[in-house]
Amino acid sequence: MRWKTAYRSFYYAQAPEPADLVLDPAETALLCIDVQNLYLEIPADPDEAARWFPFHRRMREIVIPTTRALQDAFRAKGMDVIHARIACQLEDGRDRSLSQKKPGWNALLLPKDSAASQLVPELAPHPGEIVVTKTTDSALTGTNLRLILANLGIRNVVLTGIFTDQCVSSTVRSLADESFNVIVVEDGCAAGTDELHRRELEIINMIYCQVLGSVELREIMGL
Repeated sequence: MRWKTAYRSFYYAQAPEPADLVLDPAETALLCIDVQNLYLEIPADPDEAARWFPFHRRMREIVIPTTRALQDAFRAKGMDVIHARIACQLEDGRDRSLSQKKPGWNALLLPKDSAASQLVPELAPHPGEIVVTKTTDSALTGTNLRLILANLGIRNVVLTGIFTDQCVSSTVRSLADESFNVIVVEDGCAAGTDELHRRELEIINMIYCQVLGSVELREIMGL
C-alpha cells in the first residue's frame, strides 16, 4: 500500500510502516474545507491569472471531482459530510481573527452572505448537512466543530479542501491535538503550488495525520 511509505519527512524517513487503517463508518466523517467561490475566480490581471493557472487547473480537474465523488460515496453509505468555510459575521469584518486582518494575500473580508464566501456549487451541502463558518484557519479552533464531532460519535475525520499548507494543515493539527484520527486525501486538496502541497503533506503526514489517495481510501473503506 503506497500510503504507508509515501510523503515521508526527514523525521519519519526510517519509521516503521503504520498499521492498517480501520475506519468504522459510524465513527468516520468527511470534512470539506473552504472550497469557496472566491478561490475559483480567475484574477483580472493576466500575470496573476497565469501564476495561478496550475492551481485552478488542479482544482477543476482533480480536487473538485475527487471531493464530489467522495461526498457522494459517504452519503450513499449514510455517513456524515461536513463543510467548513471562511466568512465573517459582520460586514466590516471586525470579528475576523488577526491572521485575516494582516496585509497581504491572507487579508480576507468575506461577509457570510456574500457570493464570494459561498461554497462552490459542485460541492454545495445537501439539505441537512452541517456547515461551520470560521474566522480562523482551523475549522476546529474557530467553531463548535469539536462539540459537533463528539456529539456525533466521530473519531475519524477525512479531510479535503484548500489550502493544504494553510487551513487544511491548521485543521489537521487541531484535530490531532484533540486525539482525532485524521486522514488527508492527497488528490482532494491543493495549495498555491504543487510544491507547497507536497511539502506540507510531508510535514503533517504520520505525526498529525495519514495521507492517502482517494483510490486507496475508497478501497480501505469499501466506498
